[in-house]
Amino acid sequence: MMRMCEIFEMDNIDKGTTIELLKEDKKNVFFLKKGTVKIVDLVSENVKYIVKKGNIFGELTLYNESNETQEQAIALEDCIICYIEAERMISIMDKHHSLKNNVFKVYGTRIKKLERRLNDLLYKDSATRIHDFINDYIIEFGELHENRIIARNLISHKDIANLTNTCRQTVSNILSVMRKKGEIEYNTQFISIPSKEQNKIP
Repeated sequence: MMRMCEIFEMDNIDKGTTIELLKEDKKNVFFLKKGTVKIVDLVSENVKYIVKKGNIFGELTLYNESNETQEQAIALEDCIICYIEAERMISIMDKHHSLKNNVFKVYGTRIKKLERRLNDLLYKDSATRIHDFINDYIIEFGELHENRIIARNLISHKDIANLTNTCRQTVSNILSVMRKKGEIEYNTQFISIPSKEQNKIP
């Protein structure tokens, strides 16, 4: 990591800015130092997953031989990103196997999430998918404050619909029902759920 810090490029990214994963025909891997970004499929324009600070994105360039990408990243809030050319990243990974293992772990975790979404689509109704996604999002991106887990409300109803294979109106209806039942609280800035012993903040 010390070696990587010496060769990082660093940028401040404003909220709403598109982060190009391919710059001047050079493939890059990105480290999110601050903020949150969403990864969008360029073909379908659907959200694939959300990345929080401390994680990497653009790692598919490590396994893609062509200088093309079908993804783009969009900042959901003001961010600080560090990036490195994919070829240099591969060279460092070859020398530091723990880093390589962690990159594989990140990639594997995302594959598991996509598999879970497919499984949910097959076996769960739309209301359950939305309910489960909201709880998972708050637990992953939130922080414990007294008796509630509170997360920044960074994704739109359309994004949630993309991530749960539903429609925006269904998301709005389910969120309204959850709020009436006291399962969640939300406004334009924050969304929260009651804290429970089984809820663990990563």
